[in-house]
Amino acid sequence: QELIKIDNLAMAISSRLPAPCYLLMATLMLLIIQAQSITRHYDFNVQTANVTRLCASKSIVTVNGEYPGPTLVAREGDRVLVRVTNHVAHNMTLHWHGIRQLRSGWADGPAYVTQCPIQTGQSYVYNFTVTGQRGTLWWHAHISWLRATVYGAIVILPKLGVPYPFVAPHKEIPVLFGEWWRADTEALVSQALRTGGAPNISDAFTINGLPGPLYNCCAKDTFKLKVEPGKIYLLRLINAALNDELFFSVANHTLTIVEVDAVYVKPFTVKTLIISPGQTTNVLLTAKPFYPKANFYMSAAPYSVIRPGTFDNTTVAGILEYHNPHSASESSFDKDLPLFKPTLPRFNDTGLVTNFTSKLRSLATPQYPAAVCHAPIWIEETRVGR
Repeated sequence: QELIKIDNLAMAISSRLPAPCYLLMATLMLLIIQAQSITRHYDFNVQTANVTRLCASKSIVTVNGEYPGPTLVAREGDRVLVRVTNHVAHNMTLHWHGIRQLRSGWADGPAYVTQCPIQTGQSYVYNFTVTGQRGTLWWHAHISWLRATVYGAIVILPKLGVPYPFVAPHKEIPVLFGEWWRADTEALVSQALRTGGAPNISDAFTINGLPGPLYNCCAKDTFKLKVEPGKIYLLRLINAALNDELFFSVANHTLTIVEVDAVYVKPFTVKTLIISPGQTTNVLLTAKPFYPKANFYMSAAPYSVIRPGTFDNTTVAGILEYHNPHSASESSFDKDLPLFKPTLPRFNDTGLVTNFTSKLRSLATPQYPAAVCHAPIWIEETRVGR
């Protein structure tokens, strides 16, 4: 059928093109169709790495030695094969969080639910197809608390030639929120299981693995995003924290929500958003049209209504900086510029959370309809009193 469509389209333009051009056009269109769905191969090696945060070093479990782990990129319709080899002493599984796993439930990844864990020295190949999804999801370890450090982004692009239903960004940046413990998280879980109490709260939050300048010893461990005036950036936000919902805001900037959990939504603009553990949100950030001669915090802090209970009531910050058109250096950071901070809500601001979530609506366009199932007949009959 795709070949018929190509031939019909080529015939429609053949009368206006010389024969060699017609053949070239048909060949190029055939290559485009063939490239729509491909098989993407990834090798994930689970291994340890020494990482220093909050003035202390410890050994953590990683994928390919990266923290956070590598970004998995695919297009809608692609088949994805991930060979995971376990080089650490812990059993391991990986979960592809949010992937629908149509006809591939065995590849979902929860240990002792859809698979036995991968033992030390063993490999396992996850094989699934991305169907009817586009946007941002994420992957993480799905056994014990190893996902405290074993996680990464999943970027699902639209099919080749299909545009975003919003303005095309100048650049796309994964932004992963996480939690950091000075202690070994596996020891924390074991202690909690022995005592029956809750595990100790984290010592810091992170942005792309970095705690940022608001924590001691962490000024150099700060995520910095450099932008150009007037450009639009797509931030692929992922809350990989284990326990905390997070507020997020960028000082003196607004964020336009365009997708949540790999589903396009009707765009709306906020100063502060809320993102829950395991959730993803794509936002457009429009840089100021001029060089502002200032830097801006990108801050995240927890939302909690726990009573009684404790939570990590700290704030993580990255820095948004602008390219100075008058500077010859691309990478220099001007620490002498003013640094603006956003005003984050109180930790228990339920009103803001309710207001934000009430704005989430399906895009509901002909291309991306809101597929709402009809209620069963017997329910409809009951409602009208039949």
